[in-house]
Amino acid sequence: MVGVGLGVTAAMIGTQFLEVGLNTLIKEANTNGMSNFVFIVYSNFFALFVLAPTTFFYHRKRAPPTIPRSILCKMFAISCLSTVVQTLMYTGISYSSPTLCSAMVDLVPAFTFIFALFSRMENLNLKQHSCQAKVMGTVVSIAGAFIVTLYKGTPLNFSLLRNGTYLSTQSDWIIGGFLLAISSLCISVLLIVQTSAVKEYPEELVITTTCCSMVVILSAIVALFAEGNPKAWIFTSHKEFIAVFYSAIFVVSMRSVVCTWGCRKKGPVYVAMFNPLGMVIALGMGVIFLGESLYLGSVIGAATIGIGFYLVMWAHAEDSNVAEENTVTSSAAPLLSTKSINV
Repeated sequence: MVGVGLGVTAAMIGTQFLEVGLNTLIKEANTNGMSNFVFIVYSNFFALFVLAPTTFFYHRKRAPPTIPRSILCKMFAISCLSTVVQTLMYTGISYSSPTLCSAMVDLVPAFTFIFALFSRMENLNLKQHSCQAKVMGTVVSIAGAFIVTLYKGTPLNFSLLRNGTYLSTQSDWIIGGFLLAISSLCISVLLIVQTSAVKEYPEELVITTTCCSMVVILSAIVALFAEGNPKAWIFTSHKEFIAVFYSAIFVVSMRSVVCTWGCRKKGPVYVAMFNPLGMVIALGMGVIFLGESLYLGSVIGAATIGIGFYLVMWAHAEDSNVAEENTVTSSAAPLLSTKSINV
């Protein structure tokens, strides 16, 4: 159990690096006029060339179970949510920055915890200190996200490549923050549906490949209506090619499978808990590679979100300890009851 827990933890940390790396590449490509709608179609389409052979090779000796109709419905819901998330997130990044994206994605643990309560994947007993910490952490995380979005403050001159190319106006910053907040809400719903599906049908590769094929169709329909310029379908920069293939291989393929596996092993709230780590990574990459200025509001908001995150993480650690103690007690009880004293 400890080995599995460490494996899931390491995998979740790795996905955060992959996610922030993609956001940075997208911001770079957006400056060259790349269409986010076309990008989503291409990245998911090329991801199929990775996922389909991998799924076939993995199941070459053992065919996967037949997919029930209820799971197909959940897969379609996951695909719709994934299309919405990618569209809102990449558009939000184009209006703001990868740093703001990582800050708003820090809302995912709070939203996921709320939805997990409604779906009965989490229990709430306010008499327990761990439950009180979860509620406080949720509120603090949301407050921190609002600080990052609505308050920039004075710039902290730590940027190494201060060319000002990627700085957004205040109005664009707020629009981007709003789109990213809605995207975070959709991610939380996606994690709940994804966990429900993979618990019932524990085949991560099949679920990911099927959902990816559906996203290609859905995103293509959206792009045909939303993107009126036919030239947008032709990439003119090597940065666009790099962003597409990076997304296809490392994010749509690898990260999606890992997150689905993590949902099956640990649940949606545990997977969502690692999103705040992306804030630290994004701040460093934004300052070093994009020449972004570090603002006081970002620092205060990130610190506030971090406090909320660690409150929730501490609460889950306490719940795990209690569950282990209960398991040990329940397993020891039958042994005690069968003991007899011979006189």
